[in-house]
Amino acid sequence: MTFMDQQTADEVRKRLETLEAEVKIVYFKESLLCQTCGPAEDFYKEVAALSPKVKLEVYNRVTDTEKAAAYGVSLTPAAVIEGGKGARVRFYGIPAGYEFVSLLEALKNSAAPAQELQPETLAALGALTAPVNIKVFVTPTCPYCPPAVVLAHKFALASPQVTAEMIESSEFPELAAKYEVSGVPQIVVNEKTTLVGAQPEAALLKAVLDSVAAA
Repeated sequence: MTFMDQQTADEVRKRLETLEAEVKIVYFKESLLCQTCGPAEDFYKEVAALSPKVKLEVYNRVTDTEKAAAYGVSLTPAAVIEGGKGARVRFYGIPAGYEFVSLLEALKNSAAPAQELQPETLAALGALTAPVNIKVFVTPTCPYCPPAVVLAHKFALASPQVTAEMIESSEFPELAAKYEVSGVPQIVVNEKTTLVGAQPEAALLKAVLDSVAAA
């Protein structure tokens, strides 16, 4: 299966040429009970083939249990973007449609030495002493979802205490039901705070800080 036409592939290749450092896509699949794992693997192979700076590692979540535990992966298909700042940026489900932008931004930002966030945001994230998890529920047809995912991922790249996950709602309906996702993007911070819609940087930071204070 091919996901990109030639024009798109050429544009992506140009964008990946600007990566400031090497980045890994660590992909986890399983052989059973995952209908989208095969297409997702093809998708990431296609992306990685467009740049020598993008390395792809493929593991089976069920059999490569130590790797899955090391990367904190419990769902499939999953991809962890690993750069110089660690491996705290995750995609659960295929980042297709509008979410392809989120993947390209995750690769770029994971390769960057610093994140483009407000100084007060960077200071607050740098002062965190407790772990924070940010889930962003999306659909591929949602034009407002990529900014929410990109911002969450930037928070994760700015602080070793933060992990951020894109979750494709239609691929994980049980999770969407658990978190009562009725509209996207829906952001869940530390299982406590829920925000609906794309949020400004200050609002997401407040949710992060409030979730830690309430712990």
